[in-house]
This record gives sequence, C-alpha cells and structure tokens, in this order.
Amino acid sequence: MAQLENVHYQYPFASHLALRDVQMTVEEGEFLLLVGTSGAGKSTLLRAVNGLVPHFHGGFWHGRVWVDGRDPVQLGPQAMGNAVGMVFQDPEASFVAEYVEDELVFGMENWGIPPRVMRKRVEEVLDLLDIAHLRERHVATLSGGEKQRVAIAAAMTLQPRVLLLDEPTSQLDPQGAEEVLIALRHLNEDLGITILLAEHRLERVIQYADTVLYLDQGHVRLQGPPREVFRHVPLAPPLVELARALHWSPLPLTIKEGRRHARAMRLPPVQLPPSPPRGREVLRVEDVWFSYEGREALRGVSLSLHQGELVALMGRNGAGKSTLLKVMTGLLQPERGRVALWSDRSWRPVRRLEDALPHVGLVLQNPGRMLFQETVQEELAFTRRQHGLPPNEEADRALLDWLGIAHLAHRDPRDLSGGERQRVAIASILVADPQVILLDEPTRGLDYRQKEALTQLLRELTAMGRTVLMATHDVELVARAADRVVLMGEGEVVVDGPTREMMSESLVFASQVAKLFRRPDMLTVEDVLRRVGP
Repeated sequence: MAQLENVHYQYPFASHLALRDVQMTVEEGEFLLLVGTSGAGKSTLLRAVNGLVPHFHGGFWHGRVWVDGRDPVQLGPQAMGNAVGMVFQDPEASFVAEYVEDELVFGMENWGIPPRVMRKRVEEVLDLLDIAHLRERHVATLSGGEKQRVAIAAAMTLQPRVLLLDEPTSQLDPQGAEEVLIALRHLNEDLGITILLAEHRLERVIQYADTVLYLDQGHVRLQGPPREVFRHVPLAPPLVELARALHWSPLPLTIKEGRRHARAMRLPPVQLPPSPPRGREVLRVEDVWFSYEGREALRGVSLSLHQGELVALMGRNGAGKSTLLKVMTGLLQPERGRVALWSDRSWRPVRRLEDALPHVGLVLQNPGRMLFQETVQEELAFTRRQHGLPPNEEADRALLDWLGIAHLAHRDPRDLSGGERQRVAIASILVADPQVILLDEPTRGLDYRQKEALTQLLRELTAMGRTVLMATHDVELVARAADRVVLMGEGEVVVDGPTREMMSESLVFASQVAKLFRRPDMLTVEDVLRRVGP
C-alpha cells in the first residue's frame, strides 16, 4: 500500500537530514505505529507519504515514494487527497467551517463530488464515527475528542485508503483518547483502512498496532511486531518498562495481560508514611464562577495552593482547567468569587494580570506562543524589561545553565524542539522569580525522556519552595510528580486529595501501574521495583 525507498530529506536552512536512507513498506490494511524521540522524523515521514514533504516545505529530497500506486512527490498532496487522508495534532488548525456538517462537506466540494454522493458520504461517516449527534454543532463547542473524530470524519469523506495521524491523542483526556482510538480500530479492522500513526503516549496506542517502526535521528532502526520491537527500543510505556525489568514473558502490551503477572507477585501492602505538613498558603480561589457567552465554565470553584507543593489539575476536555488557570493569573475576571495571592505579609486580590505579576507565572499549552524574540537570551532580557527589572546577564546565564539549556542562549526559539522551547518558556517566567508557577498541558509533544527531565525540574522547583500547579491529562506524569490531585468536572471541583489515594481509586485517571495493582503504594515502575528489591 505504501513504500519508501532510499528516502533522504532535509528542511530548508536545516543543518542536518530529517530523514536518512528510509526504507519502509506498509501492507494494505496494516496499523503502523511510528515511535521515536522528539525530532526523530516521525512527523516528517508522515508528510512524505502524502507529499507535503517536499511540496509544501521545500528543501532537499532524494528517493522514491509510492502510495496506492501513485507517486506523491510527483503529484503533490492535493492530488493525493482521495488516496491519503491526514489528521494533524491540532484538529482546529485544519478546520475551515463553523459547523460540523459544513466541515465534512468542504473537502468533497473542492473535489467536485455530486451533491447526491456528498449527502450519502456525510451520513456514512457520521454513523461510522458515531458523531451523528454532532451534525449541527458549532465546531468551537466540541470537546477535544469530538474535534478529533470530526477531523477523522472529514478526512474519510474522500474515501482514502490510507489515513495518517500525527499525535492524535496528545490533547485528549483518557476517555476522549480511547474514543478516538476505538474509532480508528473500527476503520482499520472493519473497513481495511491502512493507518500510519505517530504518538508519544505509547501506553494509549500500543495495543492497537500490528507493526511498530522505531525512528532514530531520521533513520529506521527497527520495524516489526510490537512485542519484538519493544523488547529492544529505549522508549517504552511504563507497563513494558516494568515487564522488561522483571523479565515477564511473553511481554505484556495491555493491562489485562500485565495483570496476570502482577497477581502472581503477591506483594503484601505497605503502610504509607503520613503526608508531610503543608507549607503556608500562597494562593486562594474562593467560590469562583465564570461563563463563556452564557455557558458556565467554572461553577463555584474553591481551592488553595501551598508553598512547595506540586498540584495536578485533571479532568475531561472542557472541564474548566485552562479557564481556571487564566482566572488565577488575572487574564480572565470571574463573574463571582475571588482569587487572592499572599504577598508582602497580606492577601492581595487578583483582578487583572498586573495584580498577579510577577508573583504568578503561566506557561501556555503551546510554549512557542510565548516566545517571539530572536534568541533565547533576548527572551529573558525581554521579561526583565517587562517587569521593570535591571539587566543581569550573569544571572540569566546561571538560570539557563541550571535548566540545561545554556548552549541554546544564542539560538532562535522557533528553531528549537518542543522540549527545548518549553524549558525556554519556563526560564522566561523564572527570571521574575514567581512564587507560583502554572503549567497548561506541559507534556504535550514530549517523549518519555523529555517528560522525565520535566519531572526532575518540577521537583527541584518545589524543593526550592516554589508552588507548581499543572493542568494535565498525562496520568503518568501525575503519578511520578504530583503531591496532590484536583479533579474537575463540568466546571466544578469533584475531588481534591493526595495523588496516591486518588489514583489507586480512579477508574479513568490512573497510571498503568496503578491499574495493575490498585494500591496506593504502587503507582510507578519505581514503586514496584523498590518493593521487589535487587
């Protein structure tokens, strides 16, 4: 169905090849999972399959690509549209219509498909992806999972034989991600659609793949069945990491398979030590309400943050997490209730951004939107000017060195990887020495190694007395880093308690290890290995 031969590709002005001598064959009806670190070439490889590389991006190209008997390098992505569909990481970026049905029709109109055929295909994809109830909805009102399914449906109206997906679950809560992946499995198993999917959160998708392709620095290092590939690759979901450490065989890929091994361990429960005393309260949210055009986004939210703690804000897409962060920084003003910050030995109300700065720092879901200077060093200098602080290049260099990005000081932030941009964004707010650091989906687009580095950084920040609140869907990050979980639902706080208690009891917001053992003393791979011993 798809074949790449001796493919080399380099982006314009890049210093190295993004793809190196790629040889790849994908059989008809196969579900192929692309894995690799950030910058390994996964997104570039997907774009080569539909012709976006090199047609849209330009650059140096060498090699041959065949998809469904066609050459996308010769034809280009538009001509390949009815053979290859593509769904990007952010579905909103590709939407062109305001309403769901209009979005489904748009691509077919461009291809000149007769109205009678268009109506039939719209009905088919609505039923196929179980989104008929969304037909008349405005796309802006959809949840993350609904938007992804609409994007997939729009791609399927042209009846492609190959579907490409670039991190389709990166912005989704666990339930929304499962809805999307079940829809993809249906397309693959029942309709024979060939699927190529790139994803960092391997724990979500590994069970659906027929074949795994491991990319490293643009080169295909391994390709084969999931159990065989994951015996060897350095990147692996927690279940596989645990299984390899304990030599479980056959290698489990699902929680059900892993639970058979976990039951045989018969580890007695351990009494957890009492939680350490909390630091002083540094930020309060009291009975806060907020609405978007009549739709309630926050409904009587109250919570407090304490010095030196790391709190995870969790909940489904649309639960109100990002809205709450914006209210806490003064970017949005609540209709009722108040936010207060402890500063200069008194509680100060936060009614606008100026009230929160420099005591509260916010890192957006896409840190690239915060970075617009020519170099990393200039980003820090700009923050100092904004807060009326004097220049201090020595302190800035020390901060970059502590964050492990001193070598990037003179680089353009737009040329950096996702993990590097995130550290630059964190550096740009730490310059002002905030008490409270707010992070919105901090692991989006990060691989396992980058997430581990982020976990270590967050722990160091809280050890220094800073308070961190992160809105996230990443249950594995929460299990490893968070002291406390605040779970939101429909604009309200549903649960607020210690991470170990919350995760061991949750049916949805639980790490893979927590699902295996269902015990508060077993949330991470490290928890289990400490119990087992050397």
